[in-house]
Amino acid sequence: MNSKQRVMRAFAREKSDRVPLDYNANPTIHAKIQKALGASSYDDVLNALNVDFRGVYVPFNGEVKFKRIEGLKVDPVYGFYTRWVDNEFGGYDDFCNFPLAGATEEEVDNFHVPSPDEFDYSFVPDQVKAYGEFAISCGDPGFADVINATGRVMGMEDTLVNLMIEDPATIRYIERRSEMELGKLERIIEAAKGGIDFMWIGEDLGTQIGPMISLDLYRKVLRPIHQKYIDLAKSYDLPVMVHSCGSSSWVYEDFIEMGVDAVDTLQPEAADMSPSYLVEKFAGRLSFHGCISTAGPLAYGSAEDVVKNVKETLEIMKPNYGYMLAPTHAIQDNTPVENVIAMYRAAKEYGKY
Repeated sequence: MNSKQRVMRAFAREKSDRVPLDYNANPTIHAKIQKALGASSYDDVLNALNVDFRGVYVPFNGEVKFKRIEGLKVDPVYGFYTRWVDNEFGGYDDFCNFPLAGATEEEVDNFHVPSPDEFDYSFVPDQVKAYGEFAISCGDPGFADVINATGRVMGMEDTLVNLMIEDPATIRYIERRSEMELGKLERIIEAAKGGIDFMWIGEDLGTQIGPMISLDLYRKVLRPIHQKYIDLAKSYDLPVMVHSCGSSSWVYEDFIEMGVDAVDTLQPEAADMSPSYLVEKFAGRLSFHGCISTAGPLAYGSAEDVVKNVKETLEIMKPNYGYMLAPTHAIQDNTPVENVIAMYRAAKEYGKY
Protein backbone atom coordinates (compact mmCIF):
# COMPACT_ATOMS: atom_id res chain seq x y z
CA MET A 1 0.00 0.00 0.00
CA ASN A 2 1.42 3.40 -0.89
CA SER A 3 1.08 6.65 1.06
CA LYS A 4 -1.80 8.00 -1.00
CA GLN A 5 -3.88 4.85 -0.46
CA ARG A 6 -3.00 4.79 3.23
CA VAL A 7 -4.04 8.40 3.87
CA MET A 8 -7.22 8.21 1.82
CA ARG A 9 -8.30 5.16 3.79
CA ALA A 10 -7.73 7.12 6.99
CA PHE A 11 -9.93 9.93 5.64
CA ALA A 12 -12.59 7.29 4.91
CA ARG A 13 -11.99 5.67 8.33
CA GLU A 14 -11.11 2.36 6.73
CA LYS A 15 -8.38 -0.09 7.75
CA SER A 16 -5.01 0.11 6.00
CA ASP A 17 -1.57 -1.38 6.62
CA ARG A 18 -0.47 1.24 9.17
CA VAL A 19 -1.35 4.65 10.59
CA PRO A 20 -0.29 7.46 8.21
CA LEU A 21 2.43 9.86 9.42
CA ASP A 22 2.88 13.60 8.94
CA TYR A 23 5.60 16.11 9.85
CA ASN A 24 6.00 19.80 10.62
CA ALA A 25 8.99 21.51 12.26
CA ASN A 26 10.47 24.96 12.83
CA PRO A 27 13.45 25.72 10.54
CA THR A 28 16.08 25.53 13.31
CA ILE A 29 15.09 22.09 14.62
CA HIS A 30 14.42 20.89 11.07
CA ALA A 31 18.04 21.66 10.12
CA LYS A 32 19.23 19.58 13.09
CA ILE A 33 16.93 16.70 12.14
CA GLN A 34 18.13 16.83 8.55
CA LYS A 35 21.75 16.69 9.67
CA ALA A 36 21.11 13.82 12.08
CA LEU A 37 19.42 11.82 9.33
CA GLY A 38 22.15 12.59 6.81
CA ALA A 39 19.48 13.96 4.50
CA SER A 40 20.29 16.39 1.69
CA SER A 41 16.85 17.97 1.25
CA TYR A 42 13.47 18.54 2.89
CA ASP A 43 11.93 15.70 0.88
CA ASP A 44 14.76 13.41 1.98
CA VAL A 45 13.80 14.09 5.60
CA LEU A 46 10.18 13.25 4.87
CA ASN A 47 11.21 10.04 3.14
CA ALA A 48 13.51 9.04 6.00
CA LEU A 49 10.69 9.56 8.52
CA ASN A 50 8.14 7.68 6.38
CA VAL A 51 5.92 10.74 6.05
CA ASP A 52 2.87 10.09 3.87
CA PHE A 53 1.82 13.67 3.07
CA ARG A 54 3.00 16.26 0.56
CA GLY A 55 1.68 19.70 -0.34
CA VAL A 56 1.35 21.64 -3.59
CA TYR A 57 2.35 25.31 -3.39
CA VAL A 58 2.48 28.06 -5.97
CA PRO A 59 4.83 31.07 -5.82
CA PHE A 60 3.59 34.66 -5.83
CA ASN A 61 4.85 36.53 -8.89
CA GLY A 62 2.94 39.80 -8.58
CA GLU A 63 4.10 43.23 -7.53
CA VAL A 64 4.67 43.71 -3.78
CA LYS A 65 2.46 46.67 -2.87
CA PHE A 66 3.16 46.87 0.85
CA LYS A 67 5.50 49.37 2.49
CA ARG A 68 9.02 48.15 3.23
CA ILE A 69 10.23 48.72 6.79
CA GLU A 70 13.92 48.37 7.63
CA GLY A 71 14.67 45.41 9.86
CA LEU A 72 11.29 43.78 9.25
CA LYS A 73 10.00 41.25 6.76
CA VAL A 74 6.73 41.94 4.97
CA ASP A 75 4.62 39.14 3.56
CA PRO A 76 4.13 39.87 -0.17
CA VAL A 77 0.63 38.35 -0.29
CA TYR A 78 -1.01 39.29 3.01
CA GLY A 79 0.96 42.41 3.99
CA PHE A 80 1.80 41.48 7.59
CA TYR A 81 5.16 42.28 9.22
CA THR A 82 7.49 40.12 11.31
CA ARG A 83 10.73 40.67 13.14
CA TRP A 84 13.20 37.93 14.06
CA VAL A 85 13.45 37.26 17.81
CA ASP A 86 16.35 35.14 19.07
CA ASN A 87 16.06 32.73 21.96
CA GLU A 88 18.41 30.23 23.56
CA PHE A 89 17.30 27.44 21.20
CA GLY A 90 17.03 29.35 17.94
CA GLY A 91 14.39 31.97 17.27
CA TYR A 92 11.13 32.81 15.58
CA ASP A 93 9.43 35.45 13.44
CA ASP A 94 7.23 37.60 15.68
CA PHE A 95 4.28 39.53 14.22
CA CYS A 96 4.52 43.29 14.66
CA ASN A 97 3.68 46.73 13.18
CA PHE A 98 0.06 45.82 12.41
CA PRO A 99 -0.85 48.05 9.44
CA LEU A 100 -4.63 48.00 10.05
CA ALA A 101 -4.59 48.47 13.85
CA GLY A 102 -6.93 51.38 14.55
CA ALA A 103 -7.53 51.83 10.82
CA THR A 104 -10.40 53.83 9.36
CA GLU A 105 -13.06 52.24 7.17
CA GLU A 106 -11.40 53.75 4.11
CA GLU A 107 -7.98 52.40 5.09
CA VAL A 108 -9.37 48.89 5.53
CA ASP A 109 -11.22 49.05 2.22
CA ASN A 110 -8.07 50.23 0.43
CA PHE A 111 -5.77 47.59 1.97
CA HIS A 112 -4.33 45.60 -0.90
CA VAL A 113 -5.38 42.02 -1.61
CA PRO A 114 -3.68 40.39 -4.64
CA SER A 115 -5.55 38.69 -7.45
CA PRO A 116 -5.46 34.89 -7.83
CA ASP A 117 -3.86 35.63 -11.22
CA GLU A 118 -0.69 36.85 -9.48
CA PHE A 119 0.53 33.33 -8.69
CA ASP A 120 2.46 30.93 -10.92
CA TYR A 121 0.51 27.70 -11.39
CA SER A 122 2.90 26.28 -13.98
CA PHE A 123 4.75 24.39 -11.23
CA VAL A 124 1.71 22.36 -10.18
CA PRO A 125 1.85 19.53 -12.75
CA ASP A 126 5.49 18.78 -11.96
CA GLN A 127 4.82 18.81 -8.21
CA VAL A 128 1.91 16.42 -8.61
CA LYS A 129 3.99 14.13 -10.80
CA ALA A 130 6.89 14.11 -8.33
CA TYR A 131 4.59 13.37 -5.39
CA GLY A 132 2.33 10.91 -7.19
CA GLU A 133 2.47 8.12 -4.61
CA PHE A 134 1.86 10.46 -1.65
CA ALA A 135 -1.31 12.11 -0.33
CA ILE A 136 -1.21 15.57 -1.89
CA SER A 137 -2.94 18.57 -0.35
CA CYS A 138 -3.88 21.98 -1.65
CA GLY A 139 -4.09 24.77 0.89
CA ASP A 140 -2.64 24.63 4.39
CA PRO A 141 -3.68 25.68 7.92
CA GLY A 142 -3.37 29.33 6.92
CA PHE A 143 -6.13 29.16 4.31
CA ALA A 144 -9.64 30.33 5.35
CA ASP A 145 -8.08 31.49 8.62
CA VAL A 146 -10.29 34.43 9.59
CA ILE A 147 -9.05 35.27 13.08
CA ASN A 148 -5.29 34.76 12.76
CA ALA A 149 -4.95 36.13 9.24
CA THR A 150 -6.89 39.26 10.16
CA GLY A 151 -5.05 39.58 13.46
CA ARG A 152 -1.69 39.64 11.70
CA VAL A 153 -2.60 42.90 9.97
CA MET A 154 -5.15 44.38 12.39
CA GLY A 155 -3.94 43.16 15.76
CA MET A 156 -5.85 40.58 17.78
CA GLU A 157 -7.83 43.03 19.90
CA ASP A 158 -9.22 44.99 16.96
CA THR A 159 -9.88 41.76 15.08
CA LEU A 160 -11.97 40.17 17.83
CA VAL A 161 -13.88 43.37 18.56
CA ASN A 162 -14.61 43.96 14.88
CA LEU A 163 -15.79 40.39 14.39
CA MET A 164 -18.04 40.71 17.42
CA ILE A 165 -19.67 43.93 16.18
CA GLU A 166 -19.56 42.71 12.57
CA ASP A 167 -17.69 45.79 11.45
CA PRO A 168 -18.60 46.14 7.74
CA ALA A 169 -15.13 47.15 6.53
CA THR A 170 -13.47 44.26 8.38
CA ILE A 171 -15.98 41.78 6.98
CA ARG A 172 -15.44 43.15 3.47
CA TYR A 173 -11.68 42.78 3.84
CA ILE A 174 -12.04 39.17 5.06
CA GLU A 175 -14.33 38.39 2.14
CA ARG A 176 -11.88 39.92 -0.36
CA ARG A 177 -9.05 37.88 1.08
CA SER A 178 -11.16 34.71 1.00
CA GLU A 179 -12.12 35.26 -2.64
CA MET A 180 -8.42 35.51 -3.51
CA GLU A 181 -7.69 32.24 -1.70
CA LEU A 182 -10.67 30.44 -3.20
CA GLY A 183 -9.59 31.50 -6.68
CA LYS A 184 -6.05 30.35 -5.97
CA LEU A 185 -7.22 26.96 -4.69
CA GLU A 186 -9.47 26.36 -7.66
CA ARG A 187 -6.67 27.17 -10.08
CA ILE A 188 -4.35 24.75 -8.24
CA ILE A 189 -6.96 21.98 -8.38
CA GLU A 190 -7.55 22.57 -12.08
CA ALA A 191 -3.83 22.69 -12.87
CA ALA A 192 -3.30 19.42 -10.96
CA LYS A 193 -5.78 17.62 -13.25
CA GLY A 194 -7.01 15.18 -10.62
CA GLY A 195 -3.74 15.05 -8.69
CA ILE A 196 -4.98 16.73 -5.49
CA ASP A 197 -6.21 14.36 -2.78
CA PHE A 198 -7.59 16.72 -0.12
CA MET A 199 -7.97 20.36 0.88
CA TRP A 200 -6.40 21.68 4.09
CA ILE A 201 -7.75 24.82 5.75
CA GLY A 202 -7.53 26.26 9.26
CA GLU A 203 -8.98 28.44 11.98
CA ASP A 204 -7.60 28.60 15.53
CA LEU A 205 -10.74 28.61 17.67
CA GLY A 206 -9.55 27.73 21.15
CA THR A 207 -7.39 28.77 24.04
CA GLN A 208 -5.92 26.03 26.21
CA ILE A 209 -8.92 26.15 28.56
CA GLY A 210 -11.90 26.84 26.31
CA PRO A 211 -13.33 28.55 23.24
CA MET A 212 -11.79 31.76 21.89
CA ILE A 213 -15.13 32.96 20.55
CA SER A 214 -18.74 31.95 21.10
CA LEU A 215 -20.48 29.32 19.02
CA ASP A 216 -23.03 31.97 18.02
CA LEU A 217 -20.26 34.22 16.65
CA TYR A 218 -18.73 31.28 14.83
CA ARG A 219 -22.03 30.39 13.19
CA LYS A 220 -22.93 33.96 12.28
CA VAL A 221 -19.60 35.27 10.93
CA LEU A 222 -16.97 32.57 10.41
CA ARG A 223 -18.99 29.53 9.37
CA PRO A 224 -20.33 31.04 6.11
CA ILE A 225 -16.76 31.86 5.07
CA HIS A 226 -15.44 28.41 5.92
CA GLN A 227 -18.37 26.83 4.10
CA LYS A 228 -17.21 28.36 0.81
CA TYR A 229 -13.90 26.48 1.04
CA ILE A 230 -15.61 23.23 1.95
CA ASP A 231 -18.11 23.62 -0.89
CA LEU A 232 -15.26 24.24 -3.34
CA ALA A 233 -13.50 21.06 -2.19
CA LYS A 234 -16.68 19.01 -2.39
CA SER A 235 -17.35 20.26 -5.92
CA TYR A 236 -14.16 18.37 -6.84
CA ASP A 237 -14.96 15.39 -4.55
CA LEU A 238 -12.08 16.25 -2.22
CA PRO A 239 -12.13 15.58 1.52
CA VAL A 240 -11.43 18.54 3.81
CA MET A 241 -9.19 18.74 6.87
CA VAL A 242 -9.46 21.69 9.27
CA HIS A 243 -6.61 22.78 11.52
CA SER A 244 -7.60 24.35 14.84
CA CYS A 245 -5.31 24.88 17.81
CA GLY A 246 -6.38 24.80 21.43
CA SER A 247 -9.70 23.65 22.84
CA SER A 248 -11.73 23.43 19.65
CA SER A 249 -13.89 20.30 19.90
CA TRP A 250 -16.85 22.51 20.87
CA VAL A 251 -17.23 23.35 17.17
CA TYR A 252 -16.78 19.87 15.75
CA GLU A 253 -20.52 19.15 15.49
CA ASP A 254 -20.77 22.18 13.20
CA PHE A 255 -17.76 20.95 11.24
CA ILE A 256 -19.52 17.62 10.66
CA GLU A 257 -22.67 19.40 9.45
CA MET A 258 -20.56 21.50 7.09
CA GLY A 259 -18.89 18.49 5.47
CA VAL A 260 -15.51 18.46 7.21
CA ASP A 261 -13.85 15.04 7.05
CA ALA A 262 -10.86 15.42 9.39
CA VAL A 263 -9.64 17.69 12.18
CA ASP A 264 -6.01 18.64 12.73
CA THR A 265 -3.78 19.67 15.65
CA LEU A 266 -5.68 18.01 18.54
CA GLN A 267 -3.59 19.38 21.42
CA PRO A 268 -4.14 16.72 24.11
CA GLU A 269 -3.38 19.11 27.00
CA ALA A 270 -6.18 21.51 26.00
CA ALA A 271 -9.68 21.20 27.47
CA ASP A 272 -11.81 18.46 25.86
CA MET A 273 -9.05 17.51 23.42
CA SER A 274 -7.61 14.29 24.85
CA PRO A 275 -7.50 11.32 22.47
CA SER A 276 -10.00 9.41 24.61
CA TYR A 277 -12.44 12.34 24.62
CA LEU A 278 -12.20 12.77 20.85
CA VAL A 279 -12.74 9.08 20.21
CA GLU A 280 -15.71 8.93 22.58
CA LYS A 281 -17.44 11.94 21.02
CA PHE A 282 -16.50 11.87 17.34
CA ALA A 283 -15.08 8.49 16.27
CA GLY A 284 -16.77 7.28 13.10
CA ARG A 285 -17.78 10.82 12.13
CA LEU A 286 -14.40 12.58 11.92
CA SER A 287 -10.86 11.48 11.16
CA PHE A 288 -8.05 12.77 13.36
CA HIS A 289 -4.64 14.26 12.46
CA GLY A 290 -2.21 15.22 15.24
CA CYS A 291 -2.32 14.39 18.98
CA ILE A 292 1.46 14.16 19.60
CA SER A 293 2.00 17.30 21.65
CA THR A 294 4.91 19.58 20.80
CA ALA A 295 4.70 20.83 24.39
CA GLY A 296 4.76 17.37 26.02
CA PRO A 297 7.27 14.49 26.15
CA LEU A 298 8.48 15.32 22.64
CA ALA A 299 10.02 18.54 23.94
CA TYR A 300 10.52 17.84 27.64
CA GLY A 301 10.82 14.08 28.06
CA SER A 302 13.29 11.38 27.13
CA ALA A 303 13.19 9.27 23.99
CA GLU A 304 11.63 6.53 26.11
CA ASP A 305 8.91 8.96 27.25
CA VAL A 306 8.18 9.80 23.62
CA VAL A 307 7.84 6.13 22.67
CA LYS A 308 5.45 5.62 25.59
CA ASN A 309 3.39 8.65 24.52
CA VAL A 310 3.18 7.41 20.93
CA LYS A 311 2.16 3.91 22.02
CA GLU A 312 -0.54 5.19 24.38
CA THR A 313 -1.96 7.52 21.74
CA LEU A 314 -2.03 4.77 19.14
CA GLU A 315 -3.76 2.36 21.52
CA ILE A 316 -6.65 4.82 21.79
CA MET A 317 -6.76 6.08 18.21
CA LYS A 318 -5.86 3.05 16.07
CA PRO A 319 -9.04 0.97 16.52
CA ASN A 320 -11.08 3.65 14.75
CA TYR A 321 -8.88 3.53 11.60
CA GLY A 322 -9.32 7.27 10.98
CA TYR A 323 -6.13 8.41 12.70
CA MET A 324 -3.12 10.15 11.11
CA LEU A 325 -0.24 10.59 13.56
CA ALA A 326 1.43 14.00 13.55
CA PRO A 327 2.83 16.64 15.91
CA THR A 328 0.23 19.07 17.22
CA HIS A 329 2.06 21.97 15.59
CA ALA A 330 5.52 22.69 14.23
CA ILE A 331 8.08 20.79 16.29
CA GLN A 332 9.78 23.44 18.41
CA ASP A 333 13.47 24.36 18.58
CA ASN A 334 13.90 23.13 22.17
CA THR A 335 13.03 19.57 21.14
CA PRO A 336 15.85 16.99 21.32
CA VAL A 337 16.52 15.53 17.88
CA GLU A 338 16.66 12.02 19.31
CA ASN A 339 13.08 12.48 20.54
CA VAL A 340 11.88 13.37 17.07
CA ILE A 341 13.52 10.32 15.54
CA ALA A 342 12.14 8.14 18.35
CA MET A 343 8.65 9.47 17.64
CA TYR A 344 8.68 8.43 14.00
CA ARG A 345 10.32 5.08 14.62
CA ALA A 346 7.77 4.24 17.29
CA ALA A 347 4.92 5.46 15.09
CA LYS A 348 5.95 3.17 12.27
CA GLU A 349 6.53 0.19 14.56
CA TYR A 350 3.41 0.46 16.72
CA GLY A 351 1.15 1.97 14.09
CA LYS A 352 0.82 -1.26 12.09
CA TYR A 353 -2.65 -2.79 11.75
